[in-house]
Amino acid sequence: MIHDITAKLYSDTPRERLYHYTSFTGLLGIVDSRALWASDIRYMNDSAELKHTADLIRVEITRRIDAGHPRPDLLNQFLDWVTHRITNGHMLFASSFRSNGNLLSQWRGYSRLGKGVSLGFNPDYILRCATRQSFQIGKCIYNCDHQEQLIRQVVDAVEVLAKEHDLKTQEVPLSGDKSYQTVFQLIESDLLRIAAILKHPSFREEEEWRIISPVVTDFVKAPVQFREGTSMLVPFIQFNLLAENNSTIGLEHLFLGPTPNITISMNSLAMFLSKSGIQPTKGISYCQIPFRAR
Repeated sequence: MIHDITAKLYSDTPRERLYHYTSFTGLLGIVDSRALWASDIRYMNDSAELKHTADLIRVEITRRIDAGHPRPDLLNQFLDWVTHRITNGHMLFASSFRSNGNLLSQWRGYSRLGKGVSLGFNPDYILRCATRQSFQIGKCIYNCDHQEQLIRQVVDAVEVLAKEHDLKTQEVPLSGDKSYQTVFQLIESDLLRIAAILKHPSFREEEEWRIISPVVTDFVKAPVQFREGTSMLVPFIQFNLLAENNSTIGLEHLFLGPTPNITISMNSLAMFLSKSGIQPTKGISYCQIPFRAR
């Protein structure tokens, strides 16, 4: 049941160019490694979205219990499990793209010192890269009604699985002492995939798409690396940008963010990409947004 939910969510295919915002340092690293960094979703800049999912589940569970649900023990166990596992469970890695490569809100995040770019990729190219690495691509959901509907379906799936579990074990739940941890574990991977694309409505202008890694259950054996974040170490894995063997990065377009040095910055960008064997088919554009020093 829950597999059908995630399958439908990740069935949408991007048709427009996909932009990845980054700094000059990020650009140098991407070109050098021919890869993007896919960060653990718990450590991404707007990681409050995982809390957002947990809050949506809390609201739905409270509503059901207040309405006289016959199994409050099950629902409370599920909420406790979600609250813990959302930060201490399996790992999922993601990298972000935007449909709009020239958003002021994004330049404010990546061009504080006039050092931002957005890299535009053909969506088919990103899909080919994702397929080769068993990544999925999903469009973020901002609509409150849609989010609430998805959470209702998740909780419904938990109730169905719990009933099946009771029938298999021939146990009649008479108190809150019975554990459903094994039931919850059955949905953990799918719940993470759902949470990865549920974003607070205030971010809706971003029109974000995400490439989502396979679920990692053992970070020691997985190719997990660490980078310095703003206030902590951030786990990440690489998303390879070579869809075909021995090819260069398939960059289609590039926006230069706000800068006080437009002409020479555009020139050095063009030289750098050319020397790296990268020729954006749609060229390099300046964002046309005035630079304001902070």
